[in-house]
Amino acid sequence: MQFLVIQRIMGLLLMLFSLTMLPCIVLSWFDQDGGFAPFLKASLITLVTGFLLWLPVRRQVKELRTRDAFVIVSLFWTLLALFGALPFQFVGTTSLMADAYFETMSGLTTSGSTVLTGLDHLAPSMNLWRGILQFMGGMGIVVLAVAILPMLGVGGMQLYKAETPGPMKESKLTPRIKETAKALWYIYLGLTVACALALWAAGMTPFDALFHGFTSVATGGFSTHDASIAYFSSPAIEMILTLFMFLGGTSFALHFLAFRGRSLRSYWQDTEFRIYSAIIITATLLIGLYLYLTATYPTLLQSLRYAVFQVVTMATTTGYMSADFGAWPPVLGALLMIISFFSGSAGSTSGGMKVVRVVLLFKQTLCEIQRLIHPHAIVPLKLSGKPVPERTIAAVSAFFATYLASFAIIALSISAMGVDLVTAFSATAAAINNTGPGLGAVGPAANFAALPEAAKWLLSLAMLLGRLELFTLFVILTPAFWRR
Repeated sequence: MQFLVIQRIMGLLLMLFSLTMLPCIVLSWFDQDGGFAPFLKASLITLVTGFLLWLPVRRQVKELRTRDAFVIVSLFWTLLALFGALPFQFVGTTSLMADAYFETMSGLTTSGSTVLTGLDHLAPSMNLWRGILQFMGGMGIVVLAVAILPMLGVGGMQLYKAETPGPMKESKLTPRIKETAKALWYIYLGLTVACALALWAAGMTPFDALFHGFTSVATGGFSTHDASIAYFSSPAIEMILTLFMFLGGTSFALHFLAFRGRSLRSYWQDTEFRIYSAIIITATLLIGLYLYLTATYPTLLQSLRYAVFQVVTMATTTGYMSADFGAWPPVLGALLMIISFFSGSAGSTSGGMKVVRVVLLFKQTLCEIQRLIHPHAIVPLKLSGKPVPERTIAAVSAFFATYLASFAIIALSISAMGVDLVTAFSATAAAINNTGPGLGAVGPAANFAALPEAAKWLLSLAMLLGRLELFTLFVILTPAFWRR
């Protein structure tokens, strides 16, 4: 383990992170909302800490090893939430460090769960900070750094592989990993700008449009209003957000291929995208029809309007709300929570287990059934017409088992703190899937503020586990990782 190299990179990353507070410092200076001194103080603390870490080891320029990258990514996301929580504490938005850390971790992991109320009257600089956290966390701060750090003598491939979610992450879109990271970020930034401009044209204020541009393509779900998207009561705004959430939940590799080839063919040729689209369409029709038949809404069109928005926001693990789905028939709330587990695409900004893993598990089940019928047959497993290596299938099976075990352990632990089962299990699902709202006491009409302090720390861990897809964090806890 190259500890001095790790220290140097951590210092560089913290110094870079301190710069993300500058827009909030500028806004609070002009708006006089009371955030100037707290943000300046938080930025300086982060900058100085990073500088003190970097200074004594600034000449430790060596090629990163895979183990180093796992430590850097896990440590960086953990510390980032700590330093990102400083503005909430200094401004006085939260009284408990657990609340500030939870809110920051929720932002960075694009979970969208919140402990704050009175968002409509929150200082603009604080709301901007919440949006920036989700924008930076959407594509992954480390992936952005990969495009920058090579100029500072830091290799990028190991960081990219350690941070980027998905079972097929070894494939590169361009010959050089730095160019891959830059290409992904250009697409991400372009979609964010397009979303913000469309929302502005649809009637949002410039600030609200920018904020929701930050949090929609990132599939984050933070809003500037307690009522979330229901505040605007605008079908046009809901349609725009639905489109960009859908694009955020689509693999950015497909966006890259479509842009480079000037063709949409790459989308439909991808098995995961077809199933991702089919899940959303099917769930929308089922939920919309159920809402209409149960007279939850007076017309079929209105039922479909709310159904498509809530299906897309939950399937992509964004977490916006255009309606209180906790007040819908209970089966629909449960269905939306289930959808959040697996409906996003690998290589997208969404959370959960990802469609491709579920597809591989389903195909593996079919293969096993065929082998039972024909014991001597060779039954290859293919995805999009290409054979899937046995190692990938084994990794997906291990991930699925670990994911469900982690979910159960965390949910039961929260329940043991005196939280009812519906709230405990849905809060855990919302955290580990990086979704946002849950059911029960953490439903769309409430937030996570009432949970015990210990539960908030545990859910912060669950959000990090979900964002780094378990193994990135778990691998550093194994004795074998630390052996020479």
